Amino acid sequence: MDLAALQKAHSTALAASGRLRLPLRSKVWRGQAGEFAGGGTGSSMDFQDHRAYSPGDDPRHINWQAYARTGSYTMKLFREEVRPMVDLILDASESMFFDAQKAARTAELFYLIAESSQAAGASLTLHAVRGDAMLPIDPGSLRSHQWLDSARSLAATDAAKPPDVARLQLRANSIRVFLSDLLFPTDPELILRPLGQGHGSMVIFCPFLEAEARPDWSGNYEFIDPERRSRHPHRIEPATLRRYQESYTHHFALWKQHARRHQAALARVPAEKELLPALFEDAIPAAALETMR
Repeated sequence: MDLAALQKAHSTALAASGRLRLPLRSKVWRGQAGEFAGGGTGSSMDFQDHRAYSPGDDPRHINWQAYARTGSYTMKLFREEVRPMVDLILDASESMFFDAQKAARTAELFYLIAESSQAAGASLTLHAVRGDAMLPIDPGSLRSHQWLDSARSLAATDAAKPPDVARLQLRANSIRVFLSDLLFPTDPELILRPLGQGHGSMVIFCPFLEAEARPDWSGNYEFIDPERRSRHPHRIEPATLRRYQESYTHHFALWKQHARRHQAALARVPAEKELLPALFEDAIPAAALETMR
């Protein structure tokens, strides 16, 4: 993708971020101060409970009306306000960028997740992973659009292998957003289990092409392996096409089954449709995104 295409994807994502964001309000947060209700007590205006005064407590939170009635000091407790944490993991495999439409949808989703998280006051980290290679991305590179060059410069030992997410340094209690087409052969547990460690919750965005899901191949083709940059001639007969479609359907049914087991939201987002209609079609029903209130 060139700079103009990235700028266009960024503008599209910014417009969508005014209506949609990650499901930040459906999670109980613990951590840094922010605007979202947490699971402890703190200094927000949302009153929670009383407790007896202890030496060293902040006198600003003494309930003086109760003291006037009872002669005993009690403390007002307020619900903690915390800052959500979002760890966005980009699968930088070549299959994500091999087709121009799919590359644009990948960039739009990356910008949407990052920009809407920051606009909501979340603490954001960005990671790119390709096979056994990984790289932290500076959130500051979003506006300069340099993140894609950094991600695509990753050199894996074997680029065709699944992304090794188990080696990523993810923060406890964060939302882990995995942006990937999932077009690699592996047990979904090997991806989902490490992403869910440390009390993390998971959201998976899977951009795809209709030509991948429902191809109309017939006759002789030369297929390109984008990861290994190799070419493979094949003749596609009706039975071959049927086996491909059955395998493709089974692959994603398995991912959805394992995602449900891990309480992970999985949204498949078609590349050919406009961004907002595509997200309302699957990402909202899958609870991968929520509408702004």
